[in-house]
Amino acid sequence: MSENNVHTDPSAIAGMEEVASHEHIAVQPDGSVAGYKAGRTLRLRVELARQLRRRRTQLMLGLLVLLPFVLVVSFEIGSANPNNRSGGFIDLATASAPNFTVTALFVSCSFLLPMIVAIFFGDTIASEASWSSLKYLLAMPIPRFRLIRQKAITSGLLSFMALLVLPAVSLLVGVIWYGAGEAVSPTGDAVSFSDGVLAILGSTIYIAVNLLWVAALALFLSASTDAPLGAVGGTVLVAIVSQILDQITALDNLRNYLPTHYAFAWSDLISRDIDWSQMTRGAFSAVCYAAVFGVLAVRKFTRKDITS
Repeated sequence: MSENNVHTDPSAIAGMEEVASHEHIAVQPDGSVAGYKAGRTLRLRVELARQLRRRRTQLMLGLLVLLPFVLVVSFEIGSANPNNRSGGFIDLATASAPNFTVTALFVSCSFLLPMIVAIFFGDTIASEASWSSLKYLLAMPIPRFRLIRQKAITSGLLSFMALLVLPAVSLLVGVIWYGAGEAVSPTGDAVSFSDGVLAILGSTIYIAVNLLWVAALALFLSASTDAPLGAVGGTVLVAIVSQILDQITALDNLRNYLPTHYAFAWSDLISRDIDWSQMTRGAFSAVCYAAVFGVLAVRKFTRKDITS
């Protein structure tokens, strides 16, 4: 299939005009049928509704809703002390609702949340190819850039929805079980419940920005293969390798260039004196990686031969 969905070859246009004269169909100078508007193809709300109906999306959101309850059960059958005011995030989990929410984010940030983002973005193009429906979408015709853009926006909305579901449900569950107390950080700082909620919101936004590199890499791999599992698995593998390399202290300052190095910089928000330096570096790093992988994804998809 050619790079452009609408052929502009003069002979092709002449042939279409000849056919149109018999079928009484008006053909525009660029070869497209009169009345065709690319902006009306693959509407965002239609694609979003379609993705929300998929079992994969429902399972991912359901898992995030269930996770806070699993954590509560784990702390209830364990030896957690609700009055504990010192230790790490896990030790402080039952101190208050904000602490419980922070713990839910902490345990999900290294694998679960990157995996969910990788699934939403890695599955978006490759799944259409695996179902042999991608060539029909382009033949409708939907311009290639618009198709990958609409798919990316939809995946981004689903990913951000997932990132909001986890802290929202965790905070509600935490208020019921542990009360609306102060948010206590591992350094001993304590902030009010309202400030803790704002810190959680800021943390969620930072995590979303930090995971942009995962989204862009998954989109690039999704545009490069017809196997959704390969795109998702490849993205998750890169994230795991990056986390492993980040633990090797012998790499010294080279670890600062790893995409996962600043994954937990959001924990600095739970403090009276917030240090923004690590989060600024983390956001800049994620945006740079996302820009590179995003450009590669668009370049790959707009130039590849679509055979499925």
